[in-house]
Amino acid sequence: MKTDSRQEKIRIIAVDNSSDLAARLRTLFKDNSADVHLEPSIDRVLEKFESSPYDILIVTSASFEQDRTDGLQMLEVITANSPMTQILFLVEPGDIGTAMSALKAGTYQYAKLPISDKELKLLIMTALEKRPVYGTNLFLETKRRTVRFEEFIGQSEVMQTVYRQIRQAAATDIPILLMGETGTGKDLAAQAIHKQSERNNGPYVAVNLGALPSELVGSELFGHEKGAFTGALTRREGKFEEARDGTIFLDEISTVDQKVQVSLLRLIEHKKFHRLGGKTTISTDARLVAASNQNLPNLVQQGIFRKDLYYRLDVFRIVMPPLRERGGDIVLLIDEFLKRFNESFQKSILGIAPECISLLEVYDWPGNVRELKNVIQRSVLVCEGEVLLPSHLPPRFRPGKRIPTKVTFELGTPLNEVEREMVVRALAATDNNRKQAADLLGISRRALYNKLRRHNIK
Repeated sequence: MKTDSRQEKIRIIAVDNSSDLAARLRTLFKDNSADVHLEPSIDRVLEKFESSPYDILIVTSASFEQDRTDGLQMLEVITANSPMTQILFLVEPGDIGTAMSALKAGTYQYAKLPISDKELKLLIMTALEKRPVYGTNLFLETKRRTVRFEEFIGQSEVMQTVYRQIRQAAATDIPILLMGETGTGKDLAAQAIHKQSERNNGPYVAVNLGALPSELVGSELFGHEKGAFTGALTRREGKFEEARDGTIFLDEISTVDQKVQVSLLRLIEHKKFHRLGGKTTISTDARLVAASNQNLPNLVQQGIFRKDLYYRLDVFRIVMPPLRERGGDIVLLIDEFLKRFNESFQKSILGIAPECISLLEVYDWPGNVRELKNVIQRSVLVCEGEVLLPSHLPPRFRPGKRIPTKVTFELGTPLNEVEREMVVRALAATDNNRKQAADLLGISRRALYNKLRRHNIK
């Protein structure tokens, strides 16, 4: 069976606790006719099927060492939901019993290890020829969610809402107010609005107002004439002039003083302004996007932020969700940051241990995505092996140091969110032991797996 340049590549995913199998497969298909992906644990394979279809799944019995029952149940789930995927099982000597169970779970064929390159390739090509011509990847059919949108990565319900709101905002020229905690991606949202809009060929100008001394904010935004103040040796255009025909993003809008607030209000109302020390009226049609990590309504009540300016800004509000509310997105972000820092630090880390993921899932993430990015960066830097382990995480994530035994929820929290949080907490409290987690929750193992799939917990 030959694969020419006009055909799609064979997609193979190998599950083994070492990188040897993947390296062999890439050598066997060095003609670039196959894409080979490696996962060190069967637990994370479902996530891969939920984002891409695969022709061949190769599993070694060594990858079942931690929990044979869990591995076999995963094979049953994959067989039922992706019938066109051929599953090959490579079994270590003396482990034929596991191979027989794997066949019952839906494996197409098994072979004893060691196996020659010639036999391995023949096994794969035969499996492809015998592959069913019917069926579909139900993992993909049930999701149909946007995973990547501009610079965002996330497929949770709350992020799908954000993507939709960004598209809606981009179709208008009205002011946009972005609100959310530090590190939630308000700057990425502003960039996405600009790129999705008809102004995408114009300039995008970002101003972090919180980083500027208060006495310089007016000059930075509106510019100044020569001699307008001590040190103004030349005339200078402001950011609103730079952003003409484009988008201006004002981050940390809550930090500006009352005088600048008045100037911003006039600009929004009349689309005109004066440079500091100038008399010439300057027009601007720059699209305004403002952001704040503070509660602006509270600041209005306290008299710190002008009510009329707040209402002018709050025409179309987008609330960026904290990472702790983005169910299922943490694993996607971990994968992205792992690839990024593997390349930056010239590492070859294959993945992250399940117990490590549980510790990251249950953490509250006060710094949100920015904090997660920093944690993975640090972990990749200190890791000298092929898999990120809990020992590579900062001390605050170490097992036994921070997992609470008591969980509280606000009245009105949706039951779906309560259930997901309880499952995540149970996994973290048991170091990702599925049997112990099920016992802790008072449910069967199969019921736990159903909840893991329903809530997209890895």
